[in-house]
Amino acid sequence: MLAAMSEKTIALVTGANKGIGYEIAAGLGALGWSVGVGARDERRRAEAVAKLRAAGADAFGVPLDVTDDGSVTAAARLIEERAGRLDVLVNNAGVAGGWPEAPTTIDLETVRRLVETNVIGVIRVTNAMLPLLRHSAHPRIVNQSSHVGSLALQTAPDADLGGISGAYAPTKTHLNAVTIQYAKELSGTNILINNACPGYVATDLNGFSGTQTPEQGAAIAIRLATLPDDGPTGQLFDDKGVVPW
Repeated sequence: MLAAMSEKTIALVTGANKGIGYEIAAGLGALGWSVGVGARDERRRAEAVAKLRAAGADAFGVPLDVTDDGSVTAAARLIEERAGRLDVLVNNAGVAGGWPEAPTTIDLETVRRLVETNVIGVIRVTNAMLPLLRHSAHPRIVNQSSHVGSLALQTAPDADLGGISGAYAPTKTHLNAVTIQYAKELSGTNILINNACPGYVATDLNGFSGTQTPEQGAAIAIRLATLPDDGPTGQLFDDKGVVPW
């Protein structure tokens, strides 16, 4: 298996059983990559892998709950046994609270749940996969962020980002800050880490109210996953370019 994998780029996409995550996996699979479909729901994970394989992608399932230490450790072990390294990690898994959601009335358990998945989950998975990424010649990390996490956009006088968000938007701001710190720590290595904003995509996260398709939303993450060695690091991008923090 290791010999067969040595010629392929190996990627892991968390939350890849549906929506934008699935389309990221499909896009990377279309490049001829071997793509791990990270998902905690066994049935949905298996269905996504089967659909990707039917389309010609080299996809494999990775049982993965980003909020569980044991699950993340087991996922890293699975990839190590399968390929011996990881070339690209896309931290796509995320959850949303209500919208709009005022911070003065928000349920603190909602805040904890979103931080655990959207921020701590990314740190947990990234740290578990870093030893495998260090074995890659061209390692890339892509974190799924959002325009709503940009303090510059949130505070612009004419900003219209969907109303007050007491939990979800702050978790993306937190994730942006964490990514900057990773970029600083990894400076001088060949690991590039960036955040992607997919835009307002119609998914179950927003009740399918978005104006873009999941395939359109996946495009920027795919672009960041395939950056050249002299590409940027420690930045936030959408399909138009750099987004201010």
